Amino acid sequence: MFPTALVYSSHNRCEYIHREWIVERALRSPYNKTILYLTMSMGEKHQQDYSWSTFSWYFNHFTQYGLHAIPFFWSDNLRKQDVDLLFEYLRSYEVVILGGGNSFLGMQRYRALGEIFYGDSDLFGRILHERQSEGKLTVGFSAGADQLCEYISCMFSPSVYNPCGFSLARNVVTTLHHEWGNEGEIYTLAQNLPHCAAFGLPNDSGLAIDQDYLPSGNIWQVIEFLIDCSWDAPQDGWHIKTRRGMKIEHFYPDGRHWSFNGGDKMVRVMSGDNRYTKAWLVQNGTILDYWSQKFSGFNSIDEILANH
Repeated sequence: MFPTALVYSSHNRCEYIHREWIVERALRSPYNKTILYLTMSMGEKHQQDYSWSTFSWYFNHFTQYGLHAIPFFWSDNLRKQDVDLLFEYLRSYEVVILGGGNSFLGMQRYRALGEIFYGDSDLFGRILHERQSEGKLTVGFSAGADQLCEYISCMFSPSVYNPCGFSLARNVVTTLHHEWGNEGEIYTLAQNLPHCAAFGLPNDSGLAIDQDYLPSGNIWQVIEFLIDCSWDAPQDGWHIKTRRGMKIEHFYPDGRHWSFNGGDKMVRVMSGDNRYTKAWLVQNGTILDYWSQKFSGFNSIDEILANH
């Protein structure tokens, strides 16, 4: 699977997610082994520098293989030529990562880039969707995961003006750094957003997503669930819930609960107006109907898509 969106939560640079799903995705290109890291969800410059440093040490291990990873920092003094260059990178780099911090601060800045310099607040998001249609990978870490989903997960805060994300993970919402005892947050999202699939992502876990249009006009989406138990620093053990047995948690709008293991998949077919959604669960090669949780009659994902 070559996803076009990856949303994940981690404590540090766990090897499986960061190497197999991010770095190797850039390195597989014969001529474009590039990663762009965006720090714009962090406040001051020193905070943005810190955000980049938590990734750069890891990416430096792969420069010997041709990896070229760079950051781009927000500044109140950005010039149009700076933003022109950013958007050139955004369109061309093999992997783009929206980094952690404050989800709404980052969204405000991403929208402001288009509004201030091009009179188009949706420009940044449209470029992300162009990347998706071209098969390039856009990654959301922590706040960035929020931003790539349909809505920011804390959208029910009274201070939220515009809760919409970029929707590269269409009709998906997540809670990040999920822990035992916080299941109610996922259920609240599922109840209030019944057209969305609501997940709780513990450290270290993620959703690898691809989506596009079917000939019928419906939208298909395949979600692969990632569980990473590779980070083995003893002092970090408490933070890494996957190493303590936690899975990716999901609630139905009616309150039913499901837990996903690494390698499980969800397949969804949605109408553009969200009035129609069908879904299936894929576990150990068996395809279950999402709503009944019984055998679906389908034997492959291709068979599902061909029939919708």
